[in-house]
Amino acid sequence: MSHVATDRPAHVLASLPSALLNTNFPYPSLSDIRKTAAKLSQQVLHTPVWHWQTGAVLDKLEPDTEVWLKLELFQKTGTFKLRGALNCISALDGTARARGVVAVSAGNHAMAVAYAARLAGVPCKVVLPRHASPTRIKACRQDGAEVILEADMHAAFALGQRIVEEEQRTMIHPYDGPLTALGTATVGLELMQQLEHLDAVIVPIGGGGLCAGIASAVKQIAPHCAVYGVEPFGADAMYRSFQSGRPEKLPSVDSVADSLCAPYAMDYSFRVCQRFVDDIVRVSDEEICIAMADLYHDVKLVAEPAAAVATAGLFGPLRERLAGKRVALIVCGSNVDPARYAELLDRGMQDQEAMCV
Repeated sequence: MSHVATDRPAHVLASLPSALLNTNFPYPSLSDIRKTAAKLSQQVLHTPVWHWQTGAVLDKLEPDTEVWLKLELFQKTGTFKLRGALNCISALDGTARARGVVAVSAGNHAMAVAYAARLAGVPCKVVLPRHASPTRIKACRQDGAEVILEADMHAAFALGQRIVEEEQRTMIHPYDGPLTALGTATVGLELMQQLEHLDAVIVPIGGGGLCAGIASAVKQIAPHCAVYGVEPFGADAMYRSFQSGRPEKLPSVDSVADSLCAPYAMDYSFRVCQRFVDDIVRVSDEEICIAMADLYHDVKLVAEPAAAVATAGLFGPLRERLAGKRVALIVCGSNVDPARYAELLDRGMQDQEAMCV
């Protein structure tokens, strides 16, 4: 993989901080991102953007703040995860394909890997926590994956690693590694092709794979566009990693945004985020549920909690910082059980009403 600096035109290089240059770390290069997008173009959907002009953006934001949604929840399998899964599986050689793959996930990544493995004819095991959405578990089985349930995400990752060692399967990691980042970077590439002159892009963070990829694409195309990551308070491994300067592990995770409940940050995604992401902020479960309600009422989107996190970030900790700016929000997924969605939507509506009293 070529390095970032080798693909940047002179005018871009001149405008970048010196810290972004002279590095041997294999960040996703713009040429490799474009090659990945071309390779995946027949397998993934080119998801739309939508200009949010009603309701909450008028009531909660400063005038002239322009908000666009990148609707990656319309992707096949319901999330951005398919991009990284397809890119990873396509890189396997014949021996690795015969041995099969394993994935660990709260559900969305498992669904994507199961789907991608079925397309490629590769045996697949997925390990999920027992509290995972029944809808996601069912989808994995429908795509032919063997589903194993563990007590929590820590136990799921431990079992996934044992399967790698004992069965010599390839781990398709949910958020770490160059191939995953190149897959998620295609979201950022699409976005920058769809919208010009953005001031900021806001991305949900679980393990950081989505944010790492998008940020690497955005910053190489538009160095002056800020990229902000948003995490739940109850699953803030990347925020803590930014504070300490090294990947951090959480003793436990707890958030309504279960898709973002990564138990630890890992080196590759952390280093790419550290290089390209301007800041990481945190939001509460209350703010996430209110954002879900806003997306439902104004945009008629059934967004899972993780997909509402960028919205919660804009309406909360980033509101004043981005006043009057042209901003894009990544709406990353829609895989949520109807009953659970109704419960969280009602919670968001009640929280919103309580704030207005």
